[in-house]
Amino acid sequence: MEQKEKMESSWSNGQVTDSAPQWAKYRQIMTGDFPSPFRGSDDPLAQAIMKAIQKIDNLRPEKGGPAYLGSSSKLTYEYPDVKAASIKPESQDLDSVMEDTINLFQGMPNVASPLTMANVWPQPNTASIIASIFPLIFMPNIIEGEYSWNVHKAELESAGMIANLFGWEPTKAGCIYTYGGSGCWLYGLKYALTRVLPDSRNKGIRTDAKVLCSAQSHYCRENETDWTGLGMDNIVLIPTDDTTNQMSLEALEERLKEFQSQGIPVASIICTMGTTDASVFDPIAEVRQLMDKYPNPQGYGQTLLYADAVAGWSWIMFDQYDFESNPLEFSQEVLAIAKKNMEIIKGIHYADAIGVDFHKFGWSPYVSSCFVYKDAAEFENILRRGSYAYLQEVTPYNPMYYTLEVSRSAAGSLAGWATMKYLGVKGFQSILGGILEVRYYLQTLIDEHPQMVMADADDDGFITLFRVYPEGVDADSQFNKELTDKNYRGDLIKYNQFTEAIGEKLFNWYLSGKQVNGKYTPHMAYSTGFRNADYNPDGTDPEAVIYALKCYPMNVFVTPEVMKHALNCVIAARDEVLQEMK
Repeated sequence: MEQKEKMESSWSNGQVTDSAPQWAKYRQIMTGDFPSPFRGSDDPLAQAIMKAIQKIDNLRPEKGGPAYLGSSSKLTYEYPDVKAASIKPESQDLDSVMEDTINLFQGMPNVASPLTMANVWPQPNTASIIASIFPLIFMPNIIEGEYSWNVHKAELESAGMIANLFGWEPTKAGCIYTYGGSGCWLYGLKYALTRVLPDSRNKGIRTDAKVLCSAQSHYCRENETDWTGLGMDNIVLIPTDDTTNQMSLEALEERLKEFQSQGIPVASIICTMGTTDASVFDPIAEVRQLMDKYPNPQGYGQTLLYADAVAGWSWIMFDQYDFESNPLEFSQEVLAIAKKNMEIIKGIHYADAIGVDFHKFGWSPYVSSCFVYKDAAEFENILRRGSYAYLQEVTPYNPMYYTLEVSRSAAGSLAGWATMKYLGVKGFQSILGGILEVRYYLQTLIDEHPQMVMADADDDGFITLFRVYPEGVDADSQFNKELTDKNYRGDLIKYNQFTEAIGEKLFNWYLSGKQVNGKYTPHMAYSTGFRNADYNPDGTDPEAVIYALKCYPMNVFVTPEVMKHALNCVIAARDEVLQEMK
């Protein structure tokens, strides 16, 4: 009773009284540290956001500034000393904490800058940013319907929109927004293991089921086979065609025939539908035919066909494009590539499940990866767990029973959903085609330079991989010899080291804010072996590989002038490296 009376006397009209205990008075002050539950102009969150917007703007460079945020690119900590941190005994004021937060972004690569072209790292669109902020305020949790209510409609509608793109029946499909492309891969593998080895859910994996994927598939294959307990030794890499880089159908059929004859089940075949660098698409329609030709031995479930399309899915946006009239007026080179990529990605409807990334070719914030499955009834039933006494089914959508994550933010689903609604098919087409236009313009500049050569001229992706040689060296002839003739292995290694030195020089120039011809150096990258030399097809010689400078102009603000400047910086870096070598 004493505690009850004390509590009741400590508040009056929603405010603490003078007789209230210190914890209540302190908490009253701290209500200003949380967003108001009610409408009004004195919401501390709204006021703080207005201040933060100004601080964010101050992080951005002036027009023509460097490719990093803030005033310095230096790391502001020493490792491991940085971990010698502790929580202060008293609260800090919000302005101080926000100032510390803003300072964390000092020197970070500016994803919005047209000079940022190091990787698949696009600037997110405005709708996706704003949509993904709302869950931070209102805390929807797509564990089940009660805690997300109408917000989970974004995930349900995403499933329908994506299924429609891929030619699936939208009302029968489903999707789960998860923690990345690796998360999609993991969901796909778990789906496969549950389908093929149904006893594994209770008894664990007791059978060495195989996972077949192309030699060019993503390295997360080791993560997923490790974390599921299947074991990395059960990954079977299928060689790729020397010309197309696609999974070899002959080699795939040979392994399927072998496993069937030995009574070994295949849990999943993974088709890589768009690699990050070469934009390679495996022949998924033909893979499906081989799967059907060589089913698993009796006693095991059907092999799952998973399409890892995180880097290639959005080419499906060209499915309805009129390539004859070409309303967006793409060049013939870009039109041909868009049509080619669209035609092969259309085969994705043969997959049982697909991985989609919106934070790659969806121009959305991290993390907005989406695992999409064709048969929601099968997936959600075979992975279903029991009931939860403290959660109630108050809406038709309750993914808590079959998802890996239980607490799951709606930020990713809102980002992807808002992006599809905001950009529309035409928006996707113009951005995708526009990146290709920039890529082919850069290739034209490289082709015109006698000391530069494309290292991936036959690839159909967004990346430009190229090599640069000293004055007097014919780049085309020299690179062809290094690529095809083992007698030039020494030259290959020498110019690989030269390429690496140029790449490091460019990166240091970017960090230091060096200007070339009065303009800041772009943030570029380089690849240390994106392909093997022709005389090293199996990669047994670790030095007979091709290094290349890398340019990935994903930004919608990139112009031809930016591309010209990037190559001017490459030449300047080359010349300085040569000078240092004397």
